[in-house]
Parts: sequence; C-alpha cells; structure tokens
Amino acid sequence: MRGNDEREVMLEGGIANRGRVVRVGDTVRRPLRPTSPATRALLDHLAGAGFAGAPRFLGVDEQGREVLTYVPGSAVTPPYPVWALTDEALLSVARLLRDYHRAAASFDPAPHDWPPSAPPAFTGELVSHNDVNLDNVVFRDGRAVALIDFDLASPGSRVWDVACAARLWAPLRPDRHIGDARRGRALDRLRLFADGYGLTDADRDRMASAVLANHEWCYDVIGTAVANGHAAFSRYWTSGTMARAQETRQWYLDHADVLRAALG
Repeated sequence: MRGNDEREVMLEGGIANRGRVVRVGDTVRRPLRPTSPATRALLDHLAGAGFAGAPRFLGVDEQGREVLTYVPGSAVTPPYPVWALTDEALLSVARLLRDYHRAAASFDPAPHDWPPSAPPAFTGELVSHNDVNLDNVVFRDGRAVALIDFDLASPGSRVWDVACAARLWAPLRPDRHIGDARRGRALDRLRLFADGYGLTDADRDRMASAVLANHEWCYDVIGTAVANGHAAFSRYWTSGTMARAQETRQWYLDHADVLRAALG
C-alpha cells in the first residue's frame, strides 16, 4: 500500500496516539485497536451514506496498521490560529456535526464491540463521535469539512456530542482558563452552537446535565489511560490538568441555571 518514494510524516494531533499516527502519501496509518472493526463499520456506513466529512477505511498495511484516506486541510492545534476561534468557524463545526449525525442515525451499532459509551441517559440514538476536540476537526478555507479520529466513537446521542463539542469549542470553563478572543463569550458561543446545529428544545433542556456528564466521562477516560500506564496522558494529567478539571466541574455545577438560560 505504499510506494518506495512515499515517506512517513508524523501528524500532529491529540494525546492518545501521539507519535504513532503518520501520513504516507494520500493515506494515514494508525495503530489498530480491539474496537477497530466497529470503527471501520461506522466509516464504511458513512461512505455509503454519502457523508464526505470523514476518512475512508482502506485496509491494513504490512505493519499491521489501519490505513485511512488522508483528509486534506488544517486541524486546529496550538497555538490556535485566529480564524479557528471565530463565530463563523464555530457555526461550521455545528453544521458538520449535524450532518454527521444525520448520516450516522441509520447505522446499527448492535453487532459491534465499542469503546466505553456515554452514560445510559445519553445513549440510544446513534453512534456519537465522542471527541469533537479542536484537533479532531479538519478545516479548509476557514470552514469545518471533516471529523477525524473516531477512536472513541460509540453508542451515544445527539445532545451528548453537542455537549462535548460546545464544552471544547465555546469553550465552557471559567474565564480565567480562557486565554484567547473567546474569553467572556462562552455563553454566547454556546447559544450560537446550539442554534447552528438546530438543537431541539428537549435537548436544550438537557444540555447542562449533558455538559457535566460529558466532562466527567472524558476525565474518566483519561484517568483510566493514566492508570494503565499511558505515558502521554500521564504527563498531561500531572501538568495541572486535574486541578483545572475539578475547578471546571464545580463551575458547571454552579452555573447550571446560567447554561440553561443561555439556551432558552
């Protein structure tokens, strides 16, 4: 699956597979996981549904890595470019997530083994992406065009993914932990994201609890990785992350009514 003249280029991105994801020509090579067959089935379904905003699964290479199509564009990695923090970029993420959910809604997850799913209150609708972080969205010309890194995808719901995305993109956290142009605008951007997605009234009522639950779920995933000896997550965990996470959790508890009012 690789020509002799195609070298491996390390790709920047998140923490879980740091240093283990490479580009080879117009493909991406990633480590296989026990739940890789489920992810492949989802990606195959998205391709069949005509959803262009996800990589295509191509097979397994001679080193036992899964091979995906490379999605051209820019993922948002630190230092965050100004264009990525605009309201226009935020709206494009909301619309991309809505389009993904439309395509994923007809996929049956039952035959497959998945990573840990959302709490029962937030499952049962569709397979959610579960990690709509800034570095997992590909942009072209300032517009979100694709989701990547489906490693955490599992049975969930629309509101669960919206809560995850809004939590990270608004972002929903104490202002002192926002060091860019989004500071002071978290609630406005939360409302903008919900409007851009077309979130239902029923799901707006559930957003405050979904945001808190998603925050706790995310840090449970990280804590499990740390307990299992994941070096990159261990460094992340000891860099002040735990204290910030606890402060943000309390912020969600203290501001639940404010979050609800922002979406009203």
